[in-house]
Amino acid sequence: MTSLVSAQGVSKNYGSVRAVDNVSFEIEKGKILGVIGPNGAGKTTLLKAVLGLTDCEGQLSVLGLDPFRQRKELMQNICFIADVAVLPRWMKVWQLLDYVEAVHPNFSRKRAEGHLQSTKIQSTAKVRQLSKGMVTQLHLSIIMAIDAKLLVLDEPTLGLDIIFRKEFYANLLNDYFDDERTIIITTHQVEEVEYLLTDVMFIDEGRILLDSPMDLLADTYVEVLTSGENAVKARALGPIADNEMFGESVMLFEGVSRDRLEGFGELRTPAIADLFVAKIKGARK
Repeated sequence: MTSLVSAQGVSKNYGSVRAVDNVSFEIEKGKILGVIGPNGAGKTTLLKAVLGLTDCEGQLSVLGLDPFRQRKELMQNICFIADVAVLPRWMKVWQLLDYVEAVHPNFSRKRAEGHLQSTKIQSTAKVRQLSKGMVTQLHLSIIMAIDAKLLVLDEPTLGLDIIFRKEFYANLLNDYFDDERTIIITTHQVEEVEYLLTDVMFIDEGRILLDSPMDLLADTYVEVLTSGENAVKARALGPIADNEMFGESVMLFEGVSRDRLEGFGELRTPAIADLFVAKIKGARK
């Protein structure tokens, strides 16, 4: 299978700061990848490299192209949302559709107008007259009308309330995604996208700490809720995280089989947020 995105030894420095540090990964088509990391982890720099907005060291191929040197050709098959607030506020909705139709060869105005018919957005309204939730609907209607192979979302729901966040991701999953399209999402709201993801990547201080399909996490990571002597025995197996909750110990293990942990307490697959915290803390020790 040919990778949609292929990175080998990719690095990026800003002066003395190493924003991306020798990362390698592959992204296949038909995947929804969550790129998760704290502020300053290197997420946005990595996305900029994928989008051809910055050069980098190493080898990076996107849709078979060099994103920095062949960006014009590449952008015909990529959509990018950095923040729903970036739409020009002075434009009317119909003017915005005119503009996208003029600059993007794969945009279908008919499809965009069809999506907008299910909203309360008027074509004569200016963007600044719309609520942030309506701007999200407008932005998503445009995106879903572009036949792109790769959609990159960098904190797309930042500042939106929970109702619009859930609506945004539901529309994305039900009306846009298919096995020919690939989506990369960066977000701090891990719990809200966990159910969407086919793959997950943790990044911190420019380095990849985890890169895995979601369905393989249960084979590698196990969380145990235990107490007393069982906690002592479980702790001897070297958990990567060990926390107290309501008088019991919650331990997270990496690479320890469930068979070895049976009998120590309740076993479960850790939530992405808990796994993320454990991996970040472990890397920083």
